[in-house]
Amino acid sequence: MELLTINNVWMMICTALVFFMHTGFAFLEIGLTRQKNTINILFKNIFIITVGLLLYYIVGFNLMYPGFAEDSAGIFEFAGFGIAPPENGMTPEYADGGYTWWTDFLFQGMFAATAATIVSGAVAERMKIGPFMIFTVIYVGFVYPIAGSWKWGGGFLDQLGFYDFAGSTLVHSVGGWAALVAVWLLGSRIGKFKNGKPQAIPGHSIPLATAGVLILWLGWFGFNGGSVLSADPELTSLTLVTTCLAAAAGGVVAAAVSFFKYKNLDLTMFLNGILGGLVGITAGADVMTPESAIIIGAIAGTLIVFAVSFVDAIKLDDPVGAIAVHLICGIWGTLAVGIFSTNPEHTFMAQLIGVACYAGFCLVSAFLIIYTLKKTVGIRVSEKEELEGLDAHEHGMDAYPDFRLNEH
Repeated sequence: MELLTINNVWMMICTALVFFMHTGFAFLEIGLTRQKNTINILFKNIFIITVGLLLYYIVGFNLMYPGFAEDSAGIFEFAGFGIAPPENGMTPEYADGGYTWWTDFLFQGMFAATAATIVSGAVAERMKIGPFMIFTVIYVGFVYPIAGSWKWGGGFLDQLGFYDFAGSTLVHSVGGWAALVAVWLLGSRIGKFKNGKPQAIPGHSIPLATAGVLILWLGWFGFNGGSVLSADPELTSLTLVTTCLAAAAGGVVAAAVSFFKYKNLDLTMFLNGILGGLVGITAGADVMTPESAIIIGAIAGTLIVFAVSFVDAIKLDDPVGAIAVHLICGIWGTLAVGIFSTNPEHTFMAQLIGVACYAGFCLVSAFLIIYTLKKTVGIRVSEKEELEGLDAHEHGMDAYPDFRLNEH
């Protein structure tokens, strides 16, 4: 029982760290966008975590962990509404004594909300708040937990040998695919492309964005460290080491590649490189050597620079680089398990099949939700609202009333 208590305390600390990541996402998103849309972004972030937790309680947890029957195809099952605990939910028999049922629910619930937060940044500054809220309810309430059940719930991908330790695909790519669809259906912000060429739309607070990235890095100690699902000394320590080395390598390499490509020391590339390294290592943080972690982070950092310019080249407007960070690096990190894992049972083919299954499911789901919203209630604010700012028109508030800037 003493070991269960120690494990459970560690898992609750990690839960708190993952919760704190929502502060990081909020700071990053408002920092990289314009002042006039700050309230709008903060409102979306608060909505995601509050409604996400309630939805995960009502249906999400039992969609994600339905206890697939032995003869099940492992694609869809539902264990019922609410979260009534099993008889062994508070004893060492549950989850091998790693944590209690209640901690399990809360830790997984924090992950669920993250997927929609990724989309929030990508659609910033031009999506109506109402349709975004509807999308969040459906995507977090149903799409994410069904997708999660395929691996973490013991579904068909788990049986196939697919591996995703903490969610390079299950969290980051699931959010990234939806972000890609949303950005495509929304169109770019006014002024983003002139004569076919991308124009920089500077964020209003790079210090806030920097603070956001550092908070996210700290939160990743819980994101990956908690995914050990116990306080196992060796595995938690290794996981934190590989996580940090990948983040550092991702940042340094992204900054260097960006310098050679653009001849300037771009802080935003540095920051996104750190996040790319973190996303990249997340699928296999517990089965990597420190050297492999550095390589995975370095490749993720390189991918960030080229992915950001590629997204611009195909005329997609992603204000915070969510597609490059969460989708591209999520895919890379998942495939990297098949290349670098110290576990010989992890194969590249199983990883590739997993990536393909999530791509198909998330692209179709996100398209159906967002396209339906576009054709019924509309998803884009008017030109006047976009130019004057969503804060004034959708919230009737100003984030910085004493420092109003006439920005268009």
